[in-house]
Amino acid sequence: MKFSLDDVKQFTNIELLAKQMVEGFITGLHKSPYHGFSVEFAEHRLYNTGESTRHVDWKIFAKNDRLYTKRYEEETNLRCQIVIDQSSSMYYPEHNYGKMRFSVLAGAALTYLLHKQRDAVGLHTFSDKLELETPVKSSASHIHKLFIQFNSLLEKQKTEKRTNVATILHQLAEKVHRRSLIVIFSDMFDNENNEAEILAALQHLKHKKHEVLLFHVTDHKTEFDFDFEDRPYEFIDSETKERIKLNPAAIKKHFKIQMDSYYKELYLKCAKLKIDLIEADINLGFDQILNSYLIKRRKMA
Repeated sequence: MKFSLDDVKQFTNIELLAKQMVEGFITGLHKSPYHGFSVEFAEHRLYNTGESTRHVDWKIFAKNDRLYTKRYEEETNLRCQIVIDQSSSMYYPEHNYGKMRFSVLAGAALTYLLHKQRDAVGLHTFSDKLELETPVKSSASHIHKLFIQFNSLLEKQKTEKRTNVATILHQLAEKVHRRSLIVIFSDMFDNENNEAEILAALQHLKHKKHEVLLFHVTDHKTEFDFDFEDRPYEFIDSETKERIKLNPAAIKKHFKIQMDSYYKELYLKCAKLKIDLIEADINLGFDQILNSYLIKRRKMA
């Protein structure tokens, strides 16, 4: 089951929505390489060769010939920081606050999945400064508070906020003291357009022993393919308010070449730092986010 931005408009409870998205996604895993991931994943984990058999659940073994060990309420395998860019450019396309809304819903789905795995989660949002910082916990009461925050972010109207990705990532590297998975949702449109500084900040996170999963959130149709009607437009920068009038067809080919080059270079540089950079097209739904997280999670196991 795949959920798009249009599909989620019927939901008013973001916690219920996150549950529906994750459970629909997990149901679809039965034909994937991750078959078996969802089986009793709230209370069990796969047995690792060499560890004690003390907590092996032999009843599960008898049913499906797979070794699982019992997990307990206090057990936490992972600490995850979900970091969402809430600068003005993230509210594009404006008819549904596209990138921002997508990032919040994706973050909520990841939070639900992490909680079901007994992992600890924290939430940060930023523009040119850190806007929201929560503790990192795995308790049910904490997760409920996070969903309240997600709901508040969904309802929040667009404000004129610029961004400073590099500075924020440097701050996070210093603030997050225990090794964590840092999951970032951002369109990476930095005020200073300083790619070197952003990469230095990402390297700072790696230096602090954190794992990084960076979702480059885009409306691919317009921001990469520059797919607009063949007529004059006035384009307005959502952060600087700079205006320019042009016909998209006149520059579409050159624009696509420039954007493809930028993304490929950013991807290669992140790969050298062992940072997972994933293009997250808001038109493709949320399975792409959950699947990328699972792949990253398995790499860390």
